[in-house]
Amino acid sequence: MNTLKRVSTAGALIATVFVVPAYAAPFFFSTGNVDGRMAAASRPAAGGKIEIEAADDFVITGQTQITSATFIGVITGAIPTVGEVAVEIYRVFPFDSVIPPSGNVPTRANSPSDVAYDTRDSGLATLSFLTSTLSPNFTAQNSVLNGINKSPNQTTGGEGPVSGMEVQFTVNFVTPFDLATNHYFFIPQVQITGGEFYWLSSVRPIVAPGTPFAPDLQAWTRNANLDPDWLRIGTDIVGGDPPPTFDEAFTLTGQTVAVPEPASLPLLAAGLSALVFARRRKKTA
Repeated sequence: MNTLKRVSTAGALIATVFVVPAYAAPFFFSTGNVDGRMAAASRPAAGGKIEIEAADDFVITGQTQITSATFIGVITGAIPTVGEVAVEIYRVFPFDSVIPPSGNVPTRANSPSDVAYDTRDSGLATLSFLTSTLSPNFTAQNSVLNGINKSPNQTTGGEGPVSGMEVQFTVNFVTPFDLATNHYFFIPQVQITGGEFYWLSSVRPIVAPGTPFAPDLQAWTRNANLDPDWLRIGTDIVGGDPPPTFDEAFTLTGQTVAVPEPASLPLLAAGLSALVFARRRKKTA
């Protein structure tokens, strides 16, 4: 009985090594407050309009599930109607991309990749959303909608001020984005009938109540004609000396999930030693 008890104890110790549970911690990221310097169009291909994607980056430092997000933009038009809403996650070039790139833009360094890493879409019932009006009349100082061109015609200076309703979108993901440690871009798209959606810029560099991180890359954009390449909204399109750079207004909420880890090596060694001792006792009994 004594020998069996020792064997059982050793087995329990060894089993303990492999059943240390994972744990979850809240995750929250924000680029901070809207600053109104730039309004970048971002929409799906629908209603006879070509696709436009505006992108801003964030960093994940541990396996994380993103369950919801917010983003703030201007909606133009006399009687606009919100249709499809999509959120795309891209990794940073050269992930998910053709190498070498086409050469149709000044650079691909630090841009989003060629294709999306993962997507949620209200049209596919993989996200739900709510809207709230923050201001009935908001004016951004500059905008980008049609002036997204291949080199050497990329620098247009922007398309000037744009006004409309300032609206916050709150999106919930039916299946969370499951993201490993990496650098990513967040891309919201909104279909508007009778107007346009423009994603508003936020304070750059990020300060409280935002979540500063490094390296914080500037916002990028492309349309279907430029795809798979991207342009920097500030450096390439607006231009200047020095050119402005922009972050975009969004938040991410979820949980960081720790991967189950083995217990310490001393515990494993103790379990193995107990098992060997028990077997030796059995042989000499």
